[in-house]
Amino acid sequence: MSVSLTPAAVRHVKKSLAKRGSGIGLRLAVKTSGCNGFAYALEFVDAANEEDLCFDSLGVKVIVDPRSFGMLDGTELDFVREGLNEGFKFTNPNAKANCGCGESFAV
Repeated sequence: MSVSLTPAAVRHVKKSLAKRGSGIGLRLAVKTSGCNGFAYALEFVDAANEEDLCFDSLGVKVIVDPRSFGMLDGTELDFVREGLNEGFKFTNPNAKANCGCGESFAV
């Protein structure tokens, strides 16, 4: 399986990497936090670690550490605008529950 980005997310990541001036892609990870136990963590990266899993999604590298991959396998990351707010939206088939804000989940 893999982790993927929608075309809107790809445009946003490419624009952000260009503005940043460097980077090979986007790291997606899971950390213990939030009201449901786990939260998504995103960061732009300049290099992947040896043990990382790397996926190409429409020309953007998505990098996931092996510990997080079990909870993220099959996840699609979108970038949405709702009114004055904008941000990433996660569609994670492994999540059994999500909090109201969409920032945390349970497996």
